[in-house]
Amino acid sequence: MPGKLEDLIDRINASEDEKITSIIADETMGWALEVAEKMKIRWVAFWPASAALLTSLFSIQKLIDDGIIDSNGTPLKNQMIQLAPAMPAMNSANLIWTCVGDLTTQKIIVDVSIKNNNAVKVADWILCNSAHDFEPGAFTLAPKILPIGPLLAGSREGDSVGHFWPEDSNCLKWLDQQPLKSVIYVAFGSFTIFDKSQFQELALGLEISCRPFLWAVRPDITSDTNAYPEGFQERVATRGQMVEWAPQQKVLSHPSIACFLSHCGWNSTMEGVANGVPFLCWPYFADQFLNEIYITDVWKVGLTLNRNLTPAMPVKKTAIIIWTRIGDLTNHTENDIDLTFKTIKITKMADRKICNSAYDLEPGALPFTLTSEIIPISTCMKWLDQQPPKSVIYVAFGSFTVFYETQIQESAFLWVVRPDIISETNA
Repeated sequence: MPGKLEDLIDRINASEDEKITSIIADETMGWALEVAEKMKIRWVAFWPASAALLTSLFSIQKLIDDGIIDSNGTPLKNQMIQLAPAMPAMNSANLIWTCVGDLTTQKIIVDVSIKNNNAVKVADWILCNSAHDFEPGAFTLAPKILPIGPLLAGSREGDSVGHFWPEDSNCLKWLDQQPLKSVIYVAFGSFTIFDKSQFQELALGLEISCRPFLWAVRPDITSDTNAYPEGFQERVATRGQMVEWAPQQKVLSHPSIACFLSHCGWNSTMEGVANGVPFLCWPYFADQFLNEIYITDVWKVGLTLNRNLTPAMPVKKTAIIIWTRIGDLTNHTENDIDLTFKTIKITKMADRKICNSAYDLEPGALPFTLTSEIIPISTCMKWLDQQPPKSVIYVAFGSFTVFYETQIQESAFLWVVRPDIISETNA
């Protein structure tokens, strides 16, 4: 792949048209960043998940050196670890590479991560889909990580694209008919797989909650084509909606949603947080256990379902746990946690915007360094190429400045003149 990318860049840059002057690549694509460095092209890495997860990957070699994991990434013992004083403690058994299913995949993740860590050492920035106030400890531990999030699909105009399944927007009409903050939204992302017993226990838990619910049930969420408990769909027909895939951002922003029963994938986490919806957490694999810690222990905007739910539990025990936790969450009863206040507070954090400025210009105003460069591409560049060094006066007055005719002066310089900058057409 590196050679193919080099050839592609060379072919594009050999033309007289626009050339490749910068590269944005996923942080896991370290080889692409190495190509950019080799070809003297400016580049920046992008990380779509949490900063805490990225810092854990950055810490792999230190965890090996400290005797916490072996060279394959396997924890040498089950213990609580803390990557930095301002970060939450986590179980070594829940490090992302230990939660992917098998030792072979675990080893691949560890080896690739170490290689990527070396590749991004020369990076000026690693753009991250998070916010500084969400994970201040992680951003302090790795200052090169620049928060630009949360990046939400619903923030763009038009419908979202890139889903594995078509969205069922009819559920929004159903939500319109439900009382304010009454509906349990249930979705487990693109990869979570339930065995039949887990699936049925979840269904029964929703049934005995006696609350309206919207459940996104992917066609492949369980291997059984008819996994619902017998008679379940008929019994919940008046208050339950099952769809293959929901327009999640629109669902979570709907006023009828009371809580989000989630696998805690990072995109779902950001969407739930940004909309102020309390979580009921049932993580499945990878970084979802880490995200659950932030939701329940750091931000305190949700409750854990039960980290020990397994198919081996007695019949209906899981369903009872689900029913109980839904009650705890929707009634805000556990430990007097005011989830409404917490979710409002964290939502305000999510709503903060990036400023088009630089730290050196306003050091007292900006919490972290942020630089911005604009590289114009236009026909005037060819004209500039023909002028002597340091000879041209560049004149521009933005989008709204308006001059009187007498203020217009003639000279030999590059001047951006909007059609409406003066009232006269031939001034």
